[in-house]
Amino acid sequence: MIKNSTLTLLLTVFMVACGGGAGSDKKAELEKLKKQKTELETKISALEEEVAKSDTSSKKEKGIEVIAKPLVPTIFKAYIEVQGRVDADENVSITTEAPGTINKILVKVGEHVSKGQVLAETDVRPLQQQLATMQASMTLVSQMYEKQKSLWDQKIGTEVQYLQMKTAKEALETSIVGLNEQIRMSKIISPIDGTVDLVNLKVGQAVSPGMGVINVVNFSNLKVKADVAEGYASRIHNGDEVIVVFPDMQDTVQSKIHYASRAINPLTRTFAVEASLDNKKEYHPNTVVKLRINDYKSAKPVIVVPVKYIQKGEEGSYVMVDEKGKAAMKAVTLGREYNGNAEILSGLNEGDLIITEGYDLVNEGSIITSVKK
Repeated sequence: MIKNSTLTLLLTVFMVACGGGAGSDKKAELEKLKKQKTELETKISALEEEVAKSDTSSKKEKGIEVIAKPLVPTIFKAYIEVQGRVDADENVSITTEAPGTINKILVKVGEHVSKGQVLAETDVRPLQQQLATMQASMTLVSQMYEKQKSLWDQKIGTEVQYLQMKTAKEALETSIVGLNEQIRMSKIISPIDGTVDLVNLKVGQAVSPGMGVINVVNFSNLKVKADVAEGYASRIHNGDEVIVVFPDMQDTVQSKIHYASRAINPLTRTFAVEASLDNKKEYHPNTVVKLRINDYKSAKPVIVVPVKYIQKGEEGSYVMVDEKGKAAMKAVTLGREYNGNAEILSGLNEGDLIITEGYDLVNEGSIITSVKK
């Protein structure tokens, strides 16, 4: 517009000059005007460049750089985490059945033993001497009984004599059986197959019933146990998936809950759960473990979004997405949350580009330049 106005002015001046006097030198005047025109056009071009540089409205808006990630549906799982321990179904502290003094120790720690194997014995010499005396008496009593019975069968003698001898024989037999049982009780016997884990005995040591002296553990049948708060009683059932974490071993084992107690402990307000171990590795009873019990699993693949990308607004939760180079707010309905992730029930679809970096720098409609990862 400035350039057109200048040209109009020059033409007007030229016409006035032409009509001003016929005697003037028109050629010289024309050259002068052309020179002025060239200078004005140069100034006009310079001014136009300066105006263009200062006019920000004419610049093309540059998009905000962000990183966007396409959403892919997946199965969402939530877990309850509790602390537990490794336990053995067969972990026995063996004691003697009768008081006595140890005179034989037949096993060592780490030795494998079988069910019924004798592990140690107490001194039973007085009992053995008493048994030998009874057995000798039993021989005589048996002979006398057989003779008395033979006479009675022939109707010789009295019935009282026969019954007295029979009673004496039976009483002695009962005494011998009792004495043999006392001798048997002097032996410390393993009730299970397993490995000797502890021998708390010395020869000459006095022992009594109820005093654990030898531990035997069946390491091929281990499990994990935990006490869970009663608030989760309705969410944990037999067969639920469980991940057993061994922090010290930096190892995990997949298993299932094979027992969830229905009774609540009135003192701790907890209930017991148990899960089996595969025993493919060497585990140690009483090791502390963490149990992650799966108490929720989506019926089908769903959209899962990290909680840190979800923002709160006046109308609820939303995330920022890339819609054809512009930032857009997508309202979302949240489901369960676990381990920093949230299940999205509605609002997002497979393939949507959620802004994962720079989402806090953009607003609805912002021009963005996204890098897809």
